[in-house]
Amino acid sequence: MLTDEKLIFLTQVAKALAGQFGENCEIVIHKINEDNVNNTIVSIENGHVSSRQLGDGPSQVVLEALKKDPADLVDHINYLTRTHDGRILKSSTIYFKDKSGGLDGIFAINYDITSLIAAESTLQSLIAIDDKEDTSKEPDYIPQNINELLDDLIEESVKLVGKPVPLMTKDDKVKCIQFLNNKGAFLVTKSGDKVASFFNISKYTLYSYIDAK
Repeated sequence: MLTDEKLIFLTQVAKALAGQFGENCEIVIHKINEDNVNNTIVSIENGHVSSRQLGDGPSQVVLEALKKDPADLVDHINYLTRTHDGRILKSSTIYFKDKSGGLDGIFAINYDITSLIAAESTLQSLIAIDDKEDTSKEPDYIPQNINELLDDLIEESVKLVGKPVPLMTKDDKVKCIQFLNNKGAFLVTKSGDKVASFFNISKYTLYSYIDAK
């Protein structure tokens, strides 16, 4: 677990970075405790960027990290995410591990570049000589709260299958459930009840789908 000494140091760094780069720069520190993944944020600067605050839950990146072997986690620097209201962030995620190699903390930087993208688009329209299709990957999503994260993951699973729940076969539902499991959705407290209800299956069936080969 993240020590008080390490947390104090990371909090100082967070304040310095937020002060240096201004109100568009959000710095978030997640304390990893697998017994309580609903309230991972222990420090946040400029939380208005993603509308989060102390005590809020993890992003999808954090949930996925909890599902992986800590030895396989590599810092993810300079990638795009988006907020619940559609703003685009330039993000970096740094993983901190304890002496035994277990994940104990995550330090995240999210810089709102929405206005910069708008400015770039305006300039591009003035200087462009050829239209090019944007084939970039859809940015990862940063939810406002843990319930929104779970809803978003469920929506992703339905898109993966490509048909509404009433038309899904057993195999379709198994595919959705295993997608959610791989994304770490079932680490969220009481997520099993919500997912089972959404797919109109029992909790017993839900667990059997998770283990299905």
